[in-house]
Amino acid sequence: MKHAFRLTLATGLLLAAGSVFAANTSPVGTWKTIDDNTQKPKSLVQITETDGELQAKVIKILQSDDGPNPVCDKCSGERKNQPIEGMNIMWGVSKDGDVWDGGKILDPKNGKTYKVKLTVSDDGQKLDVHGYIGFSLLGRTQTWERQD
Repeated sequence: MKHAFRLTLATGLLLAAGSVFAANTSPVGTWKTIDDNTQKPKSLVQITETDGELQAKVIKILQSDDGPNPVCDKCSGERKNQPIEGMNIMWGVSKDGDVWDGGKILDPKNGKTYKVKLTVSDDGQKLDVHGYIGFSLLGRTQTWERQD
């Protein structure tokens, strides 16, 4: 009886440990963005999923050339001169195989909107965010880091 209990306990612990260490292949979560020029952390972005579509908003500015509480002065429409912190910067992204795409992403620094493709890598700890106009071969990729 003792042996069976130990075996059951050991099996349960192994299963629990396996689920903790399993790769997270979803972009849903909180990510730290990195500035292209300085390579320093720039902001925290939270990606959520609703009905199979991803959206993202800036939840905290970590570094800004425009001082505290920067606004999107180069944005147009409803985002013009609105605070970047709390702003929805990505929408309409859905899963397509191992990639998430089909949506748009806003660069608050220049106010431009791009098509976006997301790829999770490094066992779910990195997110390649590829913004582009026209063909996905053109454009720019940033790598974001997953946060707890």
